[in-house]
Amino acid sequence: MESTVVPEKRPGYGRLLRTPGALSFLLPGFAARQPFAMLTIGIVLLVQHTTGSYGSAGIVAAATGVSMALFAPQSGKLADRFGQRAVLVPGVLIHTASVSLLVALALSGAPLWALFLAAVPAGASVPQVGPMVRARWAAKLDGTPLMSTAAAFESVTDEFTFVVGPVLATALCTGIHPAAGLITEATLTLIGGLFFAAQRSTQPAFGRTAAAADQNGEPHRSALSIPGVRVLAIAFLGIGSVFGGMQVSLTAFSQEIGNPGANGLLYGIFAAGNMLAGIAMGAIAWKMGPRRRLIFGYIGLTIAASLLWTTHSVLLLGALGLVVGLCIAPALITGYTIVETLVPRSSRTEAFTCLTAAVALGQAAAVMVAGRLADAHGASTGFLVPMAGTVLALVTLLALRSRLLPPTTGRVAARGIGHRVPVAVD
Repeated sequence: MESTVVPEKRPGYGRLLRTPGALSFLLPGFAARQPFAMLTIGIVLLVQHTTGSYGSAGIVAAATGVSMALFAPQSGKLADRFGQRAVLVPGVLIHTASVSLLVALALSGAPLWALFLAAVPAGASVPQVGPMVRARWAAKLDGTPLMSTAAAFESVTDEFTFVVGPVLATALCTGIHPAAGLITEATLTLIGGLFFAAQRSTQPAFGRTAAAADQNGEPHRSALSIPGVRVLAIAFLGIGSVFGGMQVSLTAFSQEIGNPGANGLLYGIFAAGNMLAGIAMGAIAWKMGPRRRLIFGYIGLTIAASLLWTTHSVLLLGALGLVVGLCIAPALITGYTIVETLVPRSSRTEAFTCLTAAVALGQAAAVMVAGRLADAHGASTGFLVPMAGTVLALVTLLALRSRLLPPTTGRVAARGIGHRVPVAVD
């Protein structure tokens, strides 16, 4: 059983942000994170406008998500081996060109297969800035009490991105032009990504240097070869199904009631709940171990997501969306916390990108399926996708929860949100 301890005082966010060099990579990194939050909804809104079909929009958006999921771990592996700058610069340029091509094809009325083909490199080249920022924090703060604060701060930043990104994309697409969301996404990626790549002084060690610096002297291992990482990836697939299913279904619901602008408001409420829960997670000194926090948080997420399809009013859907958002942050934060205890330092960026890729893959599948359901049976049926995704992921998480414990027993690691978590085997 997991033990509990008296929590230590957790250093605050102010002290974290005073870490030398932190702001130099945090500010451009925030801009460069926007593709993950803006790309899918931007594609859905543009392609649905040009084709009139949520199913077609879902297929194109799914192509970006699947290609991102397939290439993101490889991007992380290359960053661990050759350095973040070597991966980011060409990736940012390819992504900007690919999104521009996709916009041009959509506006010219190109066939669906052409949009699908253009979406593949757009997704494959999404810069994995979030995992790279986490790797920079880990390189600076590993083994210090500030590392747990950094984990909370990064999750809050992710949630804030999901508040700003979809709302901004929706406002641009509905208020200015259907392509404005993707154009803004490509611009932020280019500027933010290049500025982030230029911060070489905070880039973590890579290649043989990182392997030699690993505390345990372990040889490099692929992150996905570790059973616990695979379990967490399945859990994050379920989280992705919530993001994707809600993006499409909320858009379809807003169209059904004749108020397209409500989409941004409803998704913003959902994402705001996510962000608020992330802030709270960073403020609480937890007595419960991270594995239990993950399981309990996921149970709450599954229950809330399973009720979405029953709701048919804006007020109730907003309230329930808020609850779903409040339940996602604990699962995301704790998942990233646990993965740090499972992988050696030389595989960290790869491990973070594996989890990010799992969210993208779950989101891609959900967008495609929810789009088909919304076209055929109405917006409410699209909400069945988050229910199915979280139920399947929860069953897997419960069945394989023992794999989430580090292989070494009796070790104490500064990994929890706000305390040191003693590592113990059931």
